[in-house]
Amino acid sequence: MKKQVRKADQAKIRQRKHIAFRMNFLFFSIFVLFSLLIFRLGYLQIVKGEDYSRALERTEEVAVNTSVPRGRLFDRMGRVLVDNDPKNAITYTKMTSTSSRDMLEIAEKLAVLIEQDTKRITMGDKRDFWILKNSEEALKKVSKKEQLAIEKDSSLSRTQMQRKINTLTRERVTEEEINSFTDEEMEVLAIYREMMAGYAYSPQIVKSGNVTKEEFAIVSERLGELPGVDTTTDWERVRRSENTILGKTTSPIEGLPKSSMNYFLARDYSRNDRVGKSYVEQYYEELLKGQKTIVKNIKDRSGSVVETKTIREGEPGKDLILTIDSELEQALEKIVSDKLLELKRGPNAGELDRAFLVMMNPNNGEVLSLVGKQVVTNKETGKLEIWDYAFGTFTALHEAGSTVKMATLLTGYQENAVRIGEVKIDEPIRIGGITKRSLFNQNSRVAVSDIEAIGRSSNVYMFRIALAMANANYSSANSELIRRNAFDKFRQSFASFGLGTKTGIDLPGESGGLIGDSNSIGILLDLSIGQYDTYTTLQLAQYVSTIANGGYRIAPKVLKEIREPSEDGEILGPLIQETGVNILNRIQNTDAEINQVKRGMHYVYYGARGTAPNLFAGKDYDAAGKTGTAQAFSSGKPTINLSHVGFAPYENPEIAYAIIIPNISTNQKKYPYAQNDIVKLAVDEYFKLKAKRAKEEVSTAAKQPIIQAQEIESE
Repeated sequence: MKKQVRKADQAKIRQRKHIAFRMNFLFFSIFVLFSLLIFRLGYLQIVKGEDYSRALERTEEVAVNTSVPRGRLFDRMGRVLVDNDPKNAITYTKMTSTSSRDMLEIAEKLAVLIEQDTKRITMGDKRDFWILKNSEEALKKVSKKEQLAIEKDSSLSRTQMQRKINTLTRERVTEEEINSFTDEEMEVLAIYREMMAGYAYSPQIVKSGNVTKEEFAIVSERLGELPGVDTTTDWERVRRSENTILGKTTSPIEGLPKSSMNYFLARDYSRNDRVGKSYVEQYYEELLKGQKTIVKNIKDRSGSVVETKTIREGEPGKDLILTIDSELEQALEKIVSDKLLELKRGPNAGELDRAFLVMMNPNNGEVLSLVGKQVVTNKETGKLEIWDYAFGTFTALHEAGSTVKMATLLTGYQENAVRIGEVKIDEPIRIGGITKRSLFNQNSRVAVSDIEAIGRSSNVYMFRIALAMANANYSSANSELIRRNAFDKFRQSFASFGLGTKTGIDLPGESGGLIGDSNSIGILLDLSIGQYDTYTTLQLAQYVSTIANGGYRIAPKVLKEIREPSEDGEILGPLIQETGVNILNRIQNTDAEINQVKRGMHYVYYGARGTAPNLFAGKDYDAAGKTGTAQAFSSGKPTINLSHVGFAPYENPEIAYAIIIPNISTNQKKYPYAQNDIVKLAVDEYFKLKAKRAKEEVSTAAKQPIIQAQEIESE
């Protein structure tokens, strides 16, 4: 009996131990699970808490597309170049819960109160509108049998099936049905399509600019009957200068450019936002655009917005002070335009249609004027007209001729192909069966120094430098003897001045230059006198600035200052930032070599045999420059390009300038030196204006009140 009891006790003991083990395991498991849960909660709250908070804010906070004024553009003296004109506007803001039917009802009410242009309505708009207004008839456009056949296609998702049915429905709306709308219904459609274009919670402009006072008032009075509709102030961009480099913006109708849609959408733009689409407006979009209002929508359980709180008020864009002197530029534009018209009416001007002038400060890169003009014949009147082509100063490429000879001489110094003060014989030389010579010396042997080589424009002097760099004697030179790196050395050196490479100007679309691919000895000689590679007028201006300032290639700039918007509309806002000087490189020449080249440029104007003698005779300032002539082609016809570069005053340069008049004549032997006339008038205009301002004690924009200008163009 005792043995049986003991066995039972032992069984109970084992059972109790087993239960205890299971309970301990259960408690341990619960402990581990709770530990993991606590750890996970801690991770989510401490480590990821901020990320989830930001994600929550993103779902609640919405950037509202309020119409804030875009930053204005001013010239360096405070003159308004691009402004904003306030316009009455009617907007509509839809919610996520708003149905198409709701919007249609509002559009029908608005159509009674305002007049809406119907020109923008498309055939697609009419189809969709017919389907919306005739939903039961639209359902019959695709039969049940066709729907079943589409639904049986296992390769299609539910969304793709519905899309296919919708496409068939739209295709089967007849032309008679499309054209069945009355004038009143068309006006409703015109309003409805604008309402549909916007995003949820973001105001969409229904009508702007041509909203009458009566329409504005009557809609304002009935806002309670028109949920989502509001009356507000919109802004229209207005240019008060013809200069195309100011650029343009898209309209609310255009919205974001298709070519850069994804770029802007990734930066929280809306599809109907206005953005800069060219030049200054495009390049400085981030500064000019302003800041949208940020609101937080408080929703109830059904998802309906019950309250909207403003988190951040919208802000106007920054005002930009440009380096452009609009008073100077206006005078230079007239000089170039008048000369271009005069030349076009003269002989041999069949291919002439444009002229360019750039003036800048060589010491800091500030562009004072970018002038480009194009002459066209009005097809209706037959009269000549002048169009602005300022962007051609940094996009149009041309052979520049002898204006590049300073770069050739300085490259020769760098490569030990010539020494300071070295005299070379200028005489006709024969290369590859072709005789090459200088214009001033057709058949003689003339001793020419490096200064005279610039001042008298010796082609042969430059040829000898090129031949020395190619390690070829002119009497036996041919393409087999030339070393290809002579081309590389020339172009690398030229690029250090700004020739054949982008200048770094703060404008989009700049051309870098056109580099030829031939490596013959004859082409090398042509390259050395500016008869092969092509350059922009701005590149020539940067190049001569590099010489004028002692060897520093500085990036040209059109932005001088960034300012807060004006508080009173009379005085410019506080300064945020002044743009600095961007030195790109220093050329590999000594001060002595650069000064020697400057003497050659001074000889051009004041030397006994200079190519532009007495150009500034009698002036109370002196200058230094270089003329250029290049053979070119236009429409298959041989033409002549004229160019001119220079700086003034000679000792302490304030301005550097460059001019190109391409295709001035189709007669290789008869052409006017019109570029010299433009230079004389343009430089004189600068110093006249400087003297006038000194007398009137006029300062730059920093202390000037805002100067209003006449409206040129609205967009």
